[in-house]
Order: sequence, then C-alpha cells, then structure tokens
Amino acid sequence: MLPFKLVYHEGYDLHFGDHVFPTQKYKLIRRRLLDSGFCGPEDFLEPSPATREQLLLVHTPEWVRKLEAGTLTYHDILKLEVPYSRKMVQAYFLAAGGTLLAAREALNHGVGFNIGGGFHHAFAGHGEGFCAVNDMAVAVRVLQQEGAIKTALIADCDVHHGNGTAAIFAGDRNVFTLSIHHFNNYPSEKPPSTVDIHLPDGTSDQDYLRHLRNAYETAVLGFRPEIVFYVAGADPFYDDQLGGLSLSREGMFLRDRLIFDTAFRKHIPVAVTLAGGYARKIEDTVDLHAQTARAALESMKEWARRW
Repeated sequence: MLPFKLVYHEGYDLHFGDHVFPTQKYKLIRRRLLDSGFCGPEDFLEPSPATREQLLLVHTPEWVRKLEAGTLTYHDILKLEVPYSRKMVQAYFLAAGGTLLAAREALNHGVGFNIGGGFHHAFAGHGEGFCAVNDMAVAVRVLQQEGAIKTALIADCDVHHGNGTAAIFAGDRNVFTLSIHHFNNYPSEKPPSTVDIHLPDGTSDQDYLRHLRNAYETAVLGFRPEIVFYVAGADPFYDDQLGGLSLSREGMFLRDRLIFDTAFRKHIPVAVTLAGGYARKIEDTVDLHAQTARAALESMKEWARRW
C-alpha cells in the first residue's frame, strides 16, 4: 500500500474527441500505475465534484451559471478552445473536487496526488486554453475558508504560463504563485505571478533545473507556505506538440524530485495536479505523469528516513 493516496474519477475524461489534448490520458495513467505494480486499487480515492458554493469562492456567479446552464457564448467557447458538453463541465467540477481532496490528503499524509486537474488558464470570470475551472485556486480558497491553511505556494511547472492562477491571486500576500514556462508560447498575455521564469526556446535540462532551483528554493525558504500545489505539466518534454522546451525524460524526473525534496526538507506537504501533456506519442505523456508519482514516492521514502 502506498503511503499516500491517488485521486481519480472515471469522469475526468473531458470527452473532447479528436483533440490535441488527450483527455483519455487519465484512465491510461491509472492503468499504467496499476499494471506496473506501483499501486493497487486500494490506493485510489474517488472525489466528489466541487460544490457551487466552493466554486463561487473563486469564480464569478455569471461564469458558474454559464457552465451549469450551458449558456456559453460563441466568444466564451473560442477562448476555452474546447467543445461544450455536460460531461465536459462535470469533468471540470470533478477535477476541482479532486484537487481539493488531494490537498486534504497532503495535509494529513504529506502528499496527495490528483490524476487530473491543473487547469491554470481558468480566470475568475471566464475559461481559456482548455481550462474552465481553476481547481488549484478553488482548493486554496476552500482550505483557507475552513481554517486548514493560511498560506499556499503554487509551483507551476507546466510549459505554459499560469495566467489564470496569476490573475486570481494577484495582490494576495498569502498565496505565492511561481510559474516557470516557455516565454514564446501561449498565452500571449502573461499577467505577473509572484515570480515568473520566462524561458527561451529550446531550454534543456541543466538550465531549466538551475532556474527552477534558484526560484523555488528561495520561495519555499522565504515564504514558508503551509502547502505546495505542484502543477506537474508533462509538456516541457522535448517531443511535446504544444511545447517549446527540450527537457529529457531524466530532466523531467529531476524536476519532480526537486519540487518534492525541497518541500519535504521543510516538512511542507505537496498536492499534485497533472496539467498539460501533448507528446506526439500519448505513451510518452502517460509515462511522464506516472514518473511524477514515482518521484513523489521515492522522495517521500528518502525524507522519511532522514526525519
């Protein structure tokens, strides 16, 4: 049995059909982790959808109402870049519930791992770039409202800038947002995070890890959050269709270990969301996300021995 839980729901599939975002990856990741012997069925938790009240802690009533009623405008759908359906909306609400559940697990056990979520392009009043609900923001606000946490650090390592997250938490001294991303990439407008690391085309392992280590370790040591939300995008990988960076498989693993090791060194729990991944071979995306789970386990075991 794993020392932490994996959060998954079969409803995570956004049912986009023939789309560059392979949302069938979620069930494939679950299957890969099970088939490899990494975990058993008992290691999974099934989330409930985020409630309307929880969503409204972040999102405007108008946007939540549009999602619930299916009254998105043509412009809304153009910005969202995905076809609307009831199943799609339910998947986003489930992802938000899943990230909240993963965060609760992290606070209790050190790690919580949502096999989904990471929809960092969602703003308070609209969706963008395949993201309709900002699940990390919802989880932070719910936990703050409940008094479970006061401060949080969102370490966004997706290849794309976390514009929605940056905008939602702009000026909030209790939430530190860090985004390391390919600069010449979506989105064109990048509202400032607490710290932004704008990487040039083709940045590879050594430079990526150096920039991330300097910024992230400083943030963890200086800000001392009560929880880290790790947006573990698989799209910095060199063969990603929507990427622009050149990380190897080993570099991606070292990135994951850096996030976990730095947090665990200071006894800070980590809640994981998976975000993007658009490798030319879906097997590569699945492998990279599964690798993040293995990195979490290895890091947790190593730091448990040191403690």
